[in-house]
Amino acid sequence: MKVLLAHTPQMRRDYYGERSLAGLRAVADVKLHEGESALDAAALVQAAGDVDIIVADRMTPAAGEIFPLLARLRAVVRCAVDIRNIDVAAASSAGVLVTQASAGFVQSVAELGLGFMVDLSRGVSRATADYHGGRMPDVVMGRQLAGSTIGIIGYGAIGRYLAGIAKVLGMQVLVADPFATIDDAAIRHLPLDDLLARADYVVCLAIANEQTENLIGQAALARMQKHAFFINLSRGNLVDEAALAAALRDNRIAGAAMDVGRAPDQMPSPELAQLPNVIATPHVGGLTPQAIEHQSAETVRQVAKIVAGEIPVGAVNADRWTRRPGS
Repeated sequence: MKVLLAHTPQMRRDYYGERSLAGLRAVADVKLHEGESALDAAALVQAAGDVDIIVADRMTPAAGEIFPLLARLRAVVRCAVDIRNIDVAAASSAGVLVTQASAGFVQSVAELGLGFMVDLSRGVSRATADYHGGRMPDVVMGRQLAGSTIGIIGYGAIGRYLAGIAKVLGMQVLVADPFATIDDAAIRHLPLDDLLARADYVVCLAIANEQTENLIGQAALARMQKHAFFINLSRGNLVDEAALAAALRDNRIAGAAMDVGRAPDQMPSPELAQLPNVIATPHVGGLTPQAIEHQSAETVRQVAKIVAGEIPVGAVNADRWTRRPGS
């Protein structure tokens, strides 16, 4: 069976790796995308016309119009958790299986969040930039994490892991998640408005969907304390960026950190990232060898199952899979 690995060479190096590529080649005939730009719908149709399975990174959309044009296609395997840019309904109508990877980046993203809290509290990036620019940094009183309050929005795998770290550090932990059940007496489960008003660090880890679009907007930011910091490790569309920029410029909150935003590839928006009370990283929360190999190796296992005509772990529309081998 033939597989298109849709990653660009750079994405293949950073987000797939040689070991997983070797594993993929062991179970299928692999065709590589060698272009420097991600495949759009037309280019994907052209590249995938002779393949049975597409293994796609987060930069490769699978729009609805591709499925009727790819008669040989049996499955789209996403090397990521986020499948919002795959038209699952259209894939299902065509009998094409869609899979997603599980979250292998829990520790990686949580550790970045911890680094953000330390940086925001102690001015690490600010002082370093001053030294690099030949200036003497201002000596500013910092804040220790022990004794501070962290408010975690979204109590999924990353939220639970970060809460555990925060407890060990001696932080008070608040959680806002209407769908979570919390049986840890050391964690306070609060409505979002109450969390925003009490937390020294507000960490956004909620899932991205229509209900959470612009969850953090003008009203939410107005509830935060003036000394509080906002950290976004989820997706840019959870934040009203104009409202956040205004709150930061007016010093209505102390600062923000972000690894995500509304720029291409879900990166922080430059207009926000350049503000003096912001620290930002280019969507690298999950970019560690352990995290990347978890997801890429999972696609190898999924492809092996698909080749065998079996439903893999991570399938999201198995009941609509009519282009199954042997069927």
